[in-house]
Amino acid sequence: MKVICIGRNYRDHAVELGNEVPTEPVFFLKPTTACLYPGQIIRMKPHLGEIHHELELVVMVDSYASNVPTSMALGLVASFTLGLDLTARTVQNELKARGLPWEKAKAFDGSAVLGEVELPMTAGTDLQGYEIQLKRNGNLVQQGHTRDMIFTVADIIAHVSRYITLEPGDLIFTGTPAGVGPIEHGDLLEGFLNGNCVLRVDVE
Repeated sequence: MKVICIGRNYRDHAVELGNEVPTEPVFFLKPTTACLYPGQIIRMKPHLGEIHHELELVVMVDSYASNVPTSMALGLVASFTLGLDLTARTVQNELKARGLPWEKAKAFDGSAVLGEVELPMTAGTDLQGYEIQLKRNGNLVQQGHTRDMIFTVADIIAHVSRYITLEPGDLIFTGTPAGVGPIEHGDLLEGFLNGNCVLRVDVE
């Protein structure tokens, strides 16, 4: 099992961080130790500096696959939920300025927060048909729609599978819309999928 994350998959988010809009999916990996499961708490660590929330649709793969055509890609999805790709923004900016890899900013323990409600993929599911929202202490801080992804979930799965064999249980974070920002001690973060709360996590 591995965690695959897509970067810059919403035009407005790429623009807000001053990044170029990609012409193909950009992906990176997180270790399994990054996963924060329902019931667990985000614990702030001073050495990581400012931590930003990034709300994303997350899909789970249920079979082995390599070089999957786009037309068959969604057949690999077993279920989906929301997740938070937590980013140590201070660390990331420092590493990017030095031209260094930024795993330290993305792959730290607890940086892949998973929703508490997992929805099954069915024949009628349209993964590009969901509004996603994040509330911080009851205030709306992120809002987007999966139809605005630059690359669809099917595009992402097909592209990633050209380079990395997918395995049962793999998680794919599909990118975040604009509105990313810092979290702090005492925060309550809630993620909504078409108005239904599927993610809830406290910050300490």
